[in-house]
Amino acid sequence: MNLRFIIMNRIKNITITPTKLRLFVLMLGLFFTFNQVIAQDEEQIIDQVVAVVGKNIVLESDIQNQYLNYRMQGGIKGGAKDIRCQILEEQLFQKLMVAQAEVDSIEVNEAQVEGELERRLQMFVTQFGTQEKMEKYYGKTIPEIKNELHDIIKEQMIAQQVQSGIVANVTVTPSEIKSFFRSIPSDSIPQIPTEYQIAQIVKKPPISIEEKIRVKEQLLELRSRILKGESFSTMAILYSEDPGSAKKGGELGFYGRGQLYPEFEAIAFKLSEGEISNIVDTEAGYHIIQMIERKGDYINVRHILLSPKVSPGDLLKARNELDSIAILIRADSISFKAAVTKFSEANNKNSGGLLVNPYSGSTIFEAEQLDAQISFVIEKMKVGEISNPVPLKTEEKEDAYQIVLLKKKSVPHKANLKQDYSKIMMWAENDKKQKVIDEWINDKAKETYVKIIDQYKDCIYTHDWEIR
Repeated sequence: MNLRFIIMNRIKNITITPTKLRLFVLMLGLFFTFNQVIAQDEEQIIDQVVAVVGKNIVLESDIQNQYLNYRMQGGIKGGAKDIRCQILEEQLFQKLMVAQAEVDSIEVNEAQVEGELERRLQMFVTQFGTQEKMEKYYGKTIPEIKNELHDIIKEQMIAQQVQSGIVANVTVTPSEIKSFFRSIPSDSIPQIPTEYQIAQIVKKPPISIEEKIRVKEQLLELRSRILKGESFSTMAILYSEDPGSAKKGGELGFYGRGQLYPEFEAIAFKLSEGEISNIVDTEAGYHIIQMIERKGDYINVRHILLSPKVSPGDLLKARNELDSIAILIRADSISFKAAVTKFSEANNKNSGGLLVNPYSGSTIFEAEQLDAQISFVIEKMKVGEISNPVPLKTEEKEDAYQIVLLKKKSVPHKANLKQDYSKIMMWAENDKKQKVIDEWINDKAKETYVKIIDQYKDCIYTHDWEIR
C-alpha cells in the first residue's frame, strides 16, 4: 500500500495504482467517468467483453473511456497498458460489489438515482458554462445524456452502499494511530502548509420596505410594457440583474425539477408557452418569468431579475457598529465569544462564530480555501488579533460587513502527532479501511465466478481474482 498517496492528496503528478484508484474513486465517491456514455472520436475501438464477475460484465469500452478520461486530466504517469490494467481491476472491484448487492438485496430507489443524476449533470453544466455548450460539445440533449447515464449512476450508487457497509464499523484506537504514523517512512511524512482557524461577527443591514416596493414597482412596469408588445428579451438585456442570462435575453436553457429556486420552479412549471408570470420572490430577488418551451420534466424559460439593495447609509451604519464592537473587544470590555452571542447576525453564533471549511467540514482552512479578501486580511494579522470591518457577501448574496478574529495560525511543518493528530487519525482510519476492503475482495473473489480474457491475464493485479 502506498502511504504517500493517502496522506499527500495535494500531489499533482501521481502514478495511478489500484489502491489509489480505489481510494479516489470509491472511498471518496468523487469518480464520474462522463465519457463512459459519450463516445469520443479521438480513438475508436472494437468493443468486447473483457471480464465477467458473477452476472456482470466489463467491456473494453468501459476501460478505454476511463483511460481517455484519466489522460485528459493530465499529469498521470505510467504506461497505457499498466493504466488499463489498473482500471480493469477497479472495474472488477465495482462489479464484485454489485454482485454482492444482489446477494444482500441492496437497492437504491429511483428518487435517489434521479437526485444524483441531476446533481452531477448540473456540475457538468457549470463546468461548461452553459447547458447549450455542453449539449453542443457532446451532440446530445440533456434528456438523452440523462437517459444514458441512468444505469451507470445507479450501479455506482449500489456499489458505494456495499462499500460503506464493508467499512461501517472501522475505527482506530490511539495506539493504532501512533503505530500508523510511526510506520510512515521519514521521507514520506508530508509537509503541512499554513493553516488558519477564524471566527467572525457579522452585521447584515436590513433592506428597507421602501427599497423592496421600489424594485417591485419597477418590475411591474417592465411586465406591463412587455404585455403591451415590447420584447421580453430586450427588456431582460437592458434591465435584468442576472449576469448569466441577461446577455441572452434572460433565457436560462433547459432545467429539470430541483435545479432552480423552489419558488421559481413552482410558478415556472405552471406557465403555458409564451405566458408571463406575476412577480416571483426568491433568495436572489424578484423575477418575472416567461415560458419558452417545455419538454417533459424540463423547461426553458426567460426571466428578468431585479434585486433590492441595501442602502449605502445602512451599510455604513453596519460598518460603524462593527468598528465599535471591535474597539470594545480590543479594550477587553467584552470577550469575542460574548460579542458573537450578543451582536452577530450569522448562523454560527452557537460555535462562537467559527467559520466552517466547506471542503473538509472542519474549522481549519488553508489559505487557498478562504475567500480572497479574508485571506488577504488575515495574512497580516497575528493570532488573537481582531480585524477592521471587512465587506461580506452572505450566502443569500446580500451585502454585509464582518470583523474576524484569527484564533489559530500554524507555520508550515512536517506532520506530527502533537499538531496534526486529527489528520493522522483520518489517515490511519483510511489505511485500516483499505485493509478491510482488501480482505473483503480476497474473500469474495474466491466465492464469485470471475473470468478475464487472455489479453488482460498478464496484468499485475493487487488481488487474486482467480484468473482462469
